[in-house]
Amino acid sequence: MGNPKKAKRGIPPKSEFNLWYPSIVEIADLVDKRYPIKGMDVWKPYGLKAMSLIDGLARDQMSATNHHEHRFPLLVPENLLDKENKLVSRLKAAREAGVDPSELRMDDEDSGFKKEVYWVTHGGENELDSPMFLRPTSETPMYTMFSLWVRSHTDLPLKTFQIVNTFRYETKQTRSFIRVREIHFFEAHTVHSNEEGATDQITEDANMVQTILHDLCLPNLVSKRPIWDTFPGAWYTMAADVVMPNGRTLQVATYHHYRDQWAKAFDLKYEDSNGETKFCHQTTFGMSERLLGSVVGMHGDDQGLIMPPAIAPFQVILLPIAAHIRDDVMSEISTIRDRLGKLGIRSYLDDRDVRPGVKHFDWEIKGAPIRLELGPRDIDSGNCVITERTGKKYDANLATLEDAVTAALESVADELRARASNVFSSLVLELPDIINSESGHEFSSPLSDGKVYSFPFCGNDSDAEVLEKLSGLTMLGECAENYREPRNCIITGIPTTNKHHLARMY
Repeated sequence: MGNPKKAKRGIPPKSEFNLWYPSIVEIADLVDKRYPIKGMDVWKPYGLKAMSLIDGLARDQMSATNHHEHRFPLLVPENLLDKENKLVSRLKAAREAGVDPSELRMDDEDSGFKKEVYWVTHGGENELDSPMFLRPTSETPMYTMFSLWVRSHTDLPLKTFQIVNTFRYETKQTRSFIRVREIHFFEAHTVHSNEEGATDQITEDANMVQTILHDLCLPNLVSKRPIWDTFPGAWYTMAADVVMPNGRTLQVATYHHYRDQWAKAFDLKYEDSNGETKFCHQTTFGMSERLLGSVVGMHGDDQGLIMPPAIAPFQVILLPIAAHIRDDVMSEISTIRDRLGKLGIRSYLDDRDVRPGVKHFDWEIKGAPIRLELGPRDIDSGNCVITERTGKKYDANLATLEDAVTAALESVADELRARASNVFSSLVLELPDIINSESGHEFSSPLSDGKVYSFPFCGNDSDAEVLEKLSGLTMLGECAENYREPRNCIITGIPTTNKHHLARMY
């Protein structure tokens, strides 16, 4: 992770985002994509450290909200997947028919993850009596155990999480961190005594997501997914989407309210204080390496990455200048490293025997938030030179260096938030009105490529389908932040405060 090799030149301009993104993730040494299985990259130390720091943000939130970390097995027996598929199929069919799931009895298993999983059929040379699969997510193995752990209302709420690799047979084009087959996955699963407790958990999840995305300097859209895009096993799904610079939205977090639907399938019950047996209510909350992908895509520029200080593997790069001329340069800059370390600031002393320009170039590509230079003249003047990756360069007094570096890190984070907010604002536009013409419905002005469109909407599924077909975009769902004043629905004309978005999604 230290001593970076001299970075490759020839980074495509970020304006050509679809070329820039796959280039920069390798040039910046986050991953190596040459592993001979599509969608399974090799994490390099720099990328893995950044992802580990993102995991740390999630763990901090879990600790603050009394979640406890578990680790469930990778392999799941086939019969448990059958149970999940039957549940998901029934819920999906009930949703489409507009009836309660309990009214349906069916064995259709087309829904769920069955078509997306990797199967294990042999142990050595022996064919297994019961095939197993690699977890695509962990409802099935977790809830099998939850039903053994929960007996009484005193066992609730049960709040768990794990950070593991999950596997899905992805058939679409893969892209590092965005669409992969081996997924670095965070998942929290909770069990509650009633619907209200689960609903409160969804609110808590939403707050945790925004705290993490604030640290990552990422503005985002939060939506209640439309019924046809809700996970079939959920009562409803909330999602946070980051708008990437090419105008596509990237779903970076979801939280699902399951009500008691999964509990009934997995016999997850408890005895209340009156001795009555009741089914539990559940939620899930998931995030993945897409968080890192969104950081790369949103904050990087033509020179390389720009890492938010919260997840930068090295927050400060220490660069000795002309150390061969004065012996005290190395001792002084080593002292600076120790001083910063006492504050918990992650620094790296780059003492390679190469020109300063090479070091500047390499660390610009890797996106280190701050470069700190110290040479003989600086020592004599009692200063050092600080360069922020976002553009500022200035002298800082060595006597008060801790304050200067802390302020510089805050400055970089603030600048990233401001830049990202400007990008976000430029990409999210109001949807033009729909007018009737001889050929049918059409927009009053053409839609632009690479944009997300907001609009007032209170129509039904058929109305939403009209919008999707007319725009060629996908409904994200009802925005968590509605209009302050009613506006006329773009389809029905009925006044509503409900805000929706149309976008092209990853």
